[in-house]
Amino acid sequence: MNLSRTVAASLLLAVCIAPRAAELPPASAFFENSRFGSPKLSPDGRYLAARVSKPGERYRLSVVKLDDMSVKVAAMFGDADVAYFEWVNDNRLVFNGTDRRATFSDERFAAGLFAVNRDGSGYRQLTKTNFREGDDAATGSKISERLLDYNHYLLGQPGKQDSDEVYIVKYQINNNYTEITNHVLLRLNTVTGRTTPVSSPGKASDWLLDQQGEPRLAVNDLDKHHTVYVREGEQWNKLLESDAYGTSNNNFSPIGFGPDGALYVSARNNSDKSALYRYDLAKRQPAAEPLVGLDDYDFLPDFNSGADDDSLIVRDNKLVGVRYNADVRGVAWLDAKGKALQDKIDKLLPGLVNVITLPKRPEAPWVLVASYSDVQPLVHLVYNTETGKLVKVGASHDAIRPEQMGHQELVRYKARDGMQIPALLTIPRGAAKKNLPLVVLVHGGPYVHGSDWGWNADAQFLASRGYMVLEPAYRGSTGYGWQHFRAGWKQWGLKMQDDIADGARWAIAQGYADGKRICIAGASYGGYATLMGLVNDPDLYKCGVNWAGVTDIKLMYTGAWSAVSDMSDRWLAYGAPTMIGDPASDAAQLAATSPLVQAARIKQPLLLAYGGDDRRVPLYHGEKFLSAVKVGNPDIEWIVYDKEGHGWRLPQNRIDFWNRVEKFLDHQIGAAH
Repeated sequence: MNLSRTVAASLLLAVCIAPRAAELPPASAFFENSRFGSPKLSPDGRYLAARVSKPGERYRLSVVKLDDMSVKVAAMFGDADVAYFEWVNDNRLVFNGTDRRATFSDERFAAGLFAVNRDGSGYRQLTKTNFREGDDAATGSKISERLLDYNHYLLGQPGKQDSDEVYIVKYQINNNYTEITNHVLLRLNTVTGRTTPVSSPGKASDWLLDQQGEPRLAVNDLDKHHTVYVREGEQWNKLLESDAYGTSNNNFSPIGFGPDGALYVSARNNSDKSALYRYDLAKRQPAAEPLVGLDDYDFLPDFNSGADDDSLIVRDNKLVGVRYNADVRGVAWLDAKGKALQDKIDKLLPGLVNVITLPKRPEAPWVLVASYSDVQPLVHLVYNTETGKLVKVGASHDAIRPEQMGHQELVRYKARDGMQIPALLTIPRGAAKKNLPLVVLVHGGPYVHGSDWGWNADAQFLASRGYMVLEPAYRGSTGYGWQHFRAGWKQWGLKMQDDIADGARWAIAQGYADGKRICIAGASYGGYATLMGLVNDPDLYKCGVNWAGVTDIKLMYTGAWSAVSDMSDRWLAYGAPTMIGDPASDAAQLAATSPLVQAARIKQPLLLAYGGDDRRVPLYHGEKFLSAVKVGNPDIEWIVYDKEGHGWRLPQNRIDFWNRVEKFLDHQIGAAH
């Protein structure tokens, strides 16, 4: 099956255009915590569980009985929120806790692990929430009632869901508490709290269950090599070994096991784009032809549609569909019944991307639908396949009004060396696509996929304020083929930076953007690119907004003044020198592409924001750069959210930050200019 990228383009034509509302939506509509999330069908499809909150209240775990739409609160805390959860079986759920009112440094407790029946009975705490492993916080003296230590977490794969047991992992950590050294797999009974060890090929960083809910694959990414093991009978055998960050064409990413025990993988298989292949375990190679491929994109599994960590859709013991993520999320249906169901729902919800989730063992006619567009945030519905009834059960951002949102286009432009650069272009509602102020919004990572077509809080907030937003998928971004990804290695501040600037100049050449009103913005690597954009292209960018941005590549290796980065020893030893630059052999290049070293060249107005407890890009990155840049540039706005980490966890901080961004942009490139 080969899928083209015409889906999103047709959706753009189908969405009705409504008049522009007079009042601007407040920042809170974009950046408050969602009050509904993560809906999941019970294995039999009779119940729907979700995390729900009311204004001023904590997230609770609620269960809807779908035949009469009655709602029951299964679990809630007085001083914490329900976080990740999954169904254990048709009656029981297991879940973590969190505190969404606490910043990174104020978080006093581990996530914990709890279980409860769907009607609220049978509640049991399974792990301690105190980080001190020796803490004697047990519920009693009997062994069966003692709690596991805090470092036990859900595997994140629901398994067969036909017993009271789930799989969990125990994290083993080195003496310095800087590196996880092993993920020990255990089977946990959620009623008794007892665990059973699982056989292992040795150290593991990840596990994959088969359709029978049994461990079948183990991955070790804890040292220099990437090693994959498969369980064949009672024996664990090596399936693949390669360099951790190598370029071998034999590499693949395990996606899942089919109902017949077949392994499905994402692999390039001598092609530029990865696709989904059935993997022949006997021959140790993928099939000659892919099962699912996409014209312009790598095959990326979609794990975000209410189906836990499983992109393979099984019905009647057959593989009938595969979830994917390309320019939009979707399902590649492999049978006529699935395609017909998709057509029915798409006709009921025109102009929207509608991603369907089936229950594992249906005893009721309900399916779950995740629906969205460029102007509509994610909405969750259930559809009755017998009656055709469609019921909305919750939405991610209820305060957003689609008629106020800007439309988004998928575009491609040529970089100066001829490489095609994909990008998203968001146009303010009601604005002519001509001579607009432009914000070039750079995704972090950098070696990640970035944004897809669909509603995005950052871009839509800027568009609601009258700014066109360009989000380039610069070289190094994943999801666009190996060549596009590989071309970004060791190109921080160089060709990756050129790709971003070439996008802004393309928008000017098309007549879309006002060349005198362009600002560059981004977080993490996007913050680094913001600073280097001001260094490299002072004639192009009139201002910059950097939050949580790297200011010197060498600082990622050395650490220094006030904190230690949480980047792993493995990444710094094997990944970063290969993909970013070696601090010794590439020292001259790293100095030439260091915003800290080049700070005196930045004369444009700049907004800088950092988290006081950021362990990914510690505060010293910002502080050192601030000291250097303000010597020759008085137009610097500096913000520190004292207890935040790498990004703003508290909604009040997100709202405050984006209100500041709005004022800054209005002053620098707004309508008055």
